[in-house]
Amino acid sequence: MVVKLYGPDSAASNRVLVCLIEKGVEFETVPVDLFKGEQRAPEFLKLQPFGAVPVVQDGDCTLFESRAIIRYFAEKYKHQGTDLLGKTIEERGLVEQWLEVEAQNYHPPILDLVLKIVFGPFRGLTPDPKLIKESEDKLSKVLDVYEERLSKGKYLAGDFVSLADLSHLPFTQYLVGKIGKGYMIRDRKNLSAWWDDISGRPSWKKVLELWPGQY
Repeated sequence: MVVKLYGPDSAASNRVLVCLIEKGVEFETVPVDLFKGEQRAPEFLKLQPFGAVPVVQDGDCTLFESRAIIRYFAEKYKHQGTDLLGKTIEERGLVEQWLEVEAQNYHPPILDLVLKIVFGPFRGLTPDPKLIKESEDKLSKVLDVYEERLSKGKYLAGDFVSLADLSHLPFTQYLVGKIGKGYMIRDRKNLSAWWDDISGRPSWKKVLELWPGQY
């Protein structure tokens, strides 16, 4: 049965797309126009009561929250496509740890930058240089931790690519793209090599082909 992905052109949805492609899961996309407020339509709220994307329907299973979704598909199709969870309980623990780091430490300051620099002007807001600098300083401290971690292994959970790495792709693409702060990655040797590796994967290139100009 083909997986349905609602709202495929958002950054969080792209986190799901790259996982589906890595796992070789067949999917179809259902557009949800966030600018028109379609995520607040009664029919959509039956799928996602908080009115956000992505949402997936896999047969009788409906899921939302992108990181929960990628965990689900990585587990369901563990023996298909790329193993994104690790082969031992210790490796799985590290994958889960760095997924949490991405969600709790890495994502918030980048999201702040995306909202202020990329989407703020759409709402008629002028980015405040002081607030941008604060977000950049917070992110810089996190990136220093990543640089140290990646000095000990090719990927975040060790020497295998995992959900922990792929989960970083959409918003880091914003960082090096429309935000214009790619130097924050390039100034850190290990982080730069890691980014070249994961962003060069055919799965992510396919996502970028699906949504040209997004980042």
